[in-house]
Amino acid sequence: MTGSSQAVRRGRVVVVGSANVDLVVDVPRHPGGGETILGGDLRRSPGGKGANQAVAAARAGGADTSFVGALGRDESGELLLASLDRAGVRTDLVERVEAPTGTALITVSPDGENAIVVAPGANSHVRIGAAQADRLAAADVVLAQLEIPLDVVLAAAAARRPGAVLALNAAPSRDLPDEMWAALDLLVVNEHEALDLAGGPAGPADPAAAASAADPAGTASPDSVERLAAVLLERVPAVVVTLGGAGCLVAQRGADPVRVPAPRVDAVDTTGAGDTFCGVLAAALAGGSTLVDAARTASFAGALAVTRPGAQDAVPTADEVTTFAHPEQLP
Repeated sequence: MTGSSQAVRRGRVVVVGSANVDLVVDVPRHPGGGETILGGDLRRSPGGKGANQAVAAARAGGADTSFVGALGRDESGELLLASLDRAGVRTDLVERVEAPTGTALITVSPDGENAIVVAPGANSHVRIGAAQADRLAAADVVLAQLEIPLDVVLAAAAARRPGAVLALNAAPSRDLPDEMWAALDLLVVNEHEALDLAGGPAGPADPAAAASAADPAGTASPDSVERLAAVLLERVPAVVVTLGGAGCLVAQRGADPVRVPAPRVDAVDTTGAGDTFCGVLAAALAGGSTLVDAARTASFAGALAVTRPGAQDAVPTADEVTTFAHPEQLP
């Protein structure tokens, strides 16, 4: 990931992760504990971090993308399969199980910020069988998250071929065992997740280093993100810390950290922005881009996603990303 850019090609990405139906309500503000707030109309749309990232890798990133996940034998499962199919994601490895399809309850405030609660359902039944392992062994990039059991992520890591990149979007935040750290090639986290991993019991040996990278509110300040990334580089070769509207920081062992700005847009809904970023990042890496170049492309895709409501419905096409990133190339 530190070498020079190669010619763009259609790489192979396998996303192992969750699929949820999103139940979304617009609210004037997010409620506090014990508080009831009247919201807008209920919207039902396909989501889940894994499925969102697979849609992004295929539609916005142009990669040959397979999704490994589990859905219930219900209407929500059909909704998600249809969305994945429309995006060009290969769904032959998605298993239908005797559990309800995962569901996410999402509130969205007027500034586009969201609050999410997930009921995992079928996502707890994702597994790596022989067919899934064969597809993983052919991937250039394996992308996973933490809305599925950790042992499934570890099994996916073990199934990949030598030289393939294992990228983990460590969300939602949780401690990682040593064997997970040892398997990782790339960690993608926001500043809150980065702080949790750097200072948690499974993180680097010096939690004080992580604490010094936090401001009094417990979040990473702009001036401290590089120090926080340096702590994480003790355990993983490369880290991308996403910073919302401020873009992201790319940190790799043996190289100076690089700040990648995000283009300015009017945010409508941030629900799927991070997943769009991760999926396009994986697709660009699978296609031969350097990590910094992949992060730049992913930042443009993520920015486009926040200008539209929904998660998978908000993912742009590859042509839209190219036009947004390179308007000078328009005829």
